[in-house]
Amino acid sequence: MLNKVLLIGRLTRDPEVRFFPSGTQITTFSIAYNRRYKVKDSEEWKEEPHYFDVETYGMLAERLGRDLSKGYQVLVEGRLAQQRWENQAGEKRSKVIIIADRVVILSKPMGTENRGMEEEDLAIPNNEPEDLSSDEDIPF
Repeated sequence: MLNKVLLIGRLTRDPEVRFFPSGTQITTFSIAYNRRYKVKDSEEWKEEPHYFDVETYGMLAERLGRDLSKGYQVLVEGRLAQQRWENQAGEKRSKVIIIADRVVILSKPMGTENRGMEEEDLAIPNNEPEDLSSDEDIPF
């Protein structure tokens, strides 16, 4: 089965950096993509925003946690994963996230100092994140 995602969007907030007890870094961020479409039987165009949560691990997480901030436009390549948990009221919850194994910085927000990256391709050598099943700090 194929599980592959390619998405271009802008960070809606600064990345959040955390560490598992094993020392592995996890960086999470959200990106927004605007779907633009023409209204049927009309000359009007509409934009429909969509938001996606992204997680990265290890070396990629280190680089992104250091180099990205709100407003950056990025290309994210990865796979979909479903997270499931039970909240404090005992209700079952779930959400679909993107686990990125490659991120390309396409542009910076206006007014951002140049860090020497016009377009930088950030990737991890192995397409699979580390096995984190023993880490107890997962928020779900």
